[in-house]
Amino acid sequence: MMISRGHRANATQERPTKAERSRRASLVSLGAMYGKGDIGFPQRIACLSAEHVEICYALGAGDRVVAVPGTAHRPPEAREKPKIGGFTTFRADKIRELEPDLILAFSDLQADICAELIRGGLPVFCSNPRSVDDILENILLVGGLLGLDKAARDIVQDMRDDIRQIREFSSVWPDRPRVYFEEWHDPLIAGIRWVSEIIEIAGGRDIFSELRDKPAAKDSSAVKVDDSPSEFFQ
Repeated sequence: MMISRGHRANATQERPTKAERSRRASLVSLGAMYGKGDIGFPQRIACLSAEHVEICYALGAGDRVVAVPGTAHRPPEAREKPKIGGFTTFRADKIRELEPDLILAFSDLQADICAELIRGGLPVFCSNPRSVDDILENILLVGGLLGLDKAARDIVQDMRDDIRQIREFSSVWPDRPRVYFEEWHDPLIAGIRWVSEIIEIAGGRDIFSELRDKPAAKDSSAVKVDDSPSEFFQ
């Protein structure tokens, strides 16, 4: 990458964060993979999570989605797409039959199917967002993969604006209710970082906020509800 003298001479220029440097490097790599010469951007996308289905449709790439998990319900038209399994139970042979040129996966819980697909020669992008910022970063990365950078940036900016407005509105509440959110019942999973952050953005107090720094979903499963939450979400 060439750096102009004007940029080098600006000693006061703010250095990008580690996350921003990582994002830029990823987008440079993606630019080298897709959209150059005879190589176009992916046109047959298999999504292994409902999150990635929604992201693709929000970016305007719903017509490129050729497969979704059974957990995908939004947008409604996504329900008509071929189903390839549940969140952790997928048929690799069924995925291969659809001949995807990109597979979008999510979280360490899908590590095994990702490894199987990669060994079979299929291109897989697996994200593992833990925080709200990670989720926004993931939208930018998927947008880069699909050649829809501007659409991704617009979505992220709108979401940041909404988050800021909600935070300002909830900051004036006289009381902050104690909230317990249960991600899954068996095995019991709670204390997810992005959920904890959203609870606080909305004006609540997550009773398991100390679990938000756990690196994997399975590390958040050993919890005991004994803090008398005033709100309970499942």
